[in-house]
Order: sequence, then structure tokens, then C-alpha cells
Amino acid sequence: MVSADSVRTAVGIIGNITSLILYFSPVLTFVQIKKKGSVEQFSPTPYLATLLNCMLWVVYGLPMVHPHSMLVITINGFGVMIELIFVLLFIFYSDGKKRLKVLVVLLVEFAFVALITVLVLTLVHTVATRSLVVGSIAVFFGTLMYAAPLSVMKLVITTKSVEYMPFSLSLASFANGIFWTIYAVIHFDLFITIPNSLGTLFGLVQLILYVMVYKSTQRQIEAKKDKGEIGLGDHVVVVQ
Repeated sequence: MVSADSVRTAVGIIGNITSLILYFSPVLTFVQIKKKGSVEQFSPTPYLATLLNCMLWVVYGLPMVHPHSMLVITINGFGVMIELIFVLLFIFYSDGKKRLKVLVVLLVEFAFVALITVLVLTLVHTVATRSLVVGSIAVFFGTLMYAAPLSVMKLVITTKSVEYMPFSLSLASFANGIFWTIYAVIHFDLFITIPNSLGTLFGLVQLILYVMVYKSTQRQIEAKKDKGEIGLGDHVVVVQ
């Protein structure tokens, strides 16, 4: 009979794969940004939120904070590298004011995570309490990461267009949330369960919204083609 630990490890590996897909999902968006030479109306919030989330989960997974969390460290460490690249690209292709704003937020995030790490490792002396403190903070900002696309969803509802809400990112968020929720429930970890269950919900809402607004988006794209105004956001995935 397969043990719960074996199932959890297998699900965790799948979760690592879906997380990688989630991290790489904005690649097409940044290819379009590079071609255009501008970020246009794309928001930096999802990338900044994901970067902060990954850094906090790396701290949570440290052996002196929450032992036996190597899968958490590996995927989030990789996520830090990928999201940092995206944020730096976003800064490079932004205009003056937006560039400065994103840069300031990035520096604040680095300082915040460094401060949390130093304070927890020096002032808190038990693994259980360290896990509680860092886990609670990670849950809060992990929830913000999954909620970050809400601002984009507002734009989608207002414009009746999914031009600036990449389908790949929404789908990857949904799948990633499912597998990490399962991983957390097998040996119940409240700190991993909360943000990922919310991520599943938010991802599902985005997918439903995408399907609802897809036809309207296609009409707008055709109208822009007629006027020769095709822009960055007009890369829309065809939903079969």
C-alpha cells in the first residue's frame, strides 16, 4: 500500500512542475513587450507579488525555520530567480515614473525579507515558533500574490477584453493552486493550504472570466486590425 508520505512527495513534485509552468507563463508576454519596446498597460504587480511570495517561502523552508521542506525551498528558490528576471525586464521596458516605482518596490521587498529573516533567526529560538511567524507572514503575502490579478480582472470587466490578462498565467495559477493544496492537505499544513486554496479559487474565476469575455476580445482585435492598431495585448489564446 502506498504511504501518505509517498503520495505527498509525488504531489509535491507535480506541484514543482506546475509552479515552474506558472513562473515561465509570462514569457510570451515579455516577448511581446520586447518587440514593442514598452510594457504598455501591463501591470508589474503579479511579478512583484510573486517574487516577494517566493522569497518568503524560501525563508519558511529553511531547516532552522521549518525542517524537511526541501521541495518548498527548491521551487521557490527557482521562482525567485525567474521572477527577478521578469521584474528587471519590466523595469527596463517601463517609462520613467513607472520604472522608478517598480524599482523602489523591489528594493523595499529585498529589505523586508532580509529584516524578517534576521529578526526571526535572532529573536525567535524554537522551530515551531519560527514556522508560525514566517508561515503567517508568507500566508498573508501569498494570498496577495494570488489576489494580484484582481486589478487586471477589473480592467478586463471594464474593457470587456482579456488583452492584458494572459490565459497561460491564469491556467497555470489554477493548476498550481490545486496541486499545492493537495500537497498541504495530505499532512495538513495550514500555512500552505490557505494561499493555495485561494489561488485555486482566483485562478478558476480568471478562467471563467476569460471564457466569458473571449468573444468580445476577438471583436475588438478585429476592429483594431481594420484600423491598424494591433498592440501588445492582442496575443489571445484560442479556447477550444
